[in-house]
Amino acid sequence: MAQTLINLALLYLFLFSLIVAPTKADSFSRNLSPKTLGLKREKLSHLHFYFHDTLSGENPTAVPVAQAAMTNKSSTSFGLVVMIDNPLTVKPEVNSEQVGRAQGIYASASQSEVSFFMAFNLFFTEGKYNGSTLSLLGRNSIFSGIREMPIVGGSGLFRFARGYAKAKTYMVNLKTNDAIVEYNVYVFHY
Repeated sequence: MAQTLINLALLYLFLFSLIVAPTKADSFSRNLSPKTLGLKREKLSHLHFYFHDTLSGENPTAVPVAQAAMTNKSSTSFGLVVMIDNPLTVKPEVNSEQVGRAQGIYASASQSEVSFFMAFNLFFTEGKYNGSTLSLLGRNSIFSGIREMPIVGGSGLFRFARGYAKAKTYMVNLKTNDAIVEYNVYVFHY
């Protein structure tokens, strides 16, 4: 019995040494405890704001930067790429308090419906999240009622973020293609 306990203790020490063995200097990776980066308990936050996509006027916040060849007669604008720097506001009015910007691109990625590939950062400029970002990457079928897109990361207070954004069109002007979109973002972060 004593020998069995000694053997188990030695096995335990051997396995423990494998788990916490120091990383070789020439290794490019190592395992870390989240505490070494100052990460504490994970939180779930809900953010609510309005996204103003303005293609018209003297100072548009969404600018087409590429379009499919003129031979493309797509009713979905397939191939259109738009660069954005859209304001994010607390209320749907463009002059309400601005809490950040949506900066990145969206592109018409479907030949059968108006659906965008979205890739942008939500850059926050006010409150406790000032200077932090969330990265959104996903599909946005803009004529669907509520669209869901993944949050794939973040920076600042949103390091290691993951979650999803629900987008709902608040208003669209079919002549100018200007739109206001309500966003509800649910994000896990430390």
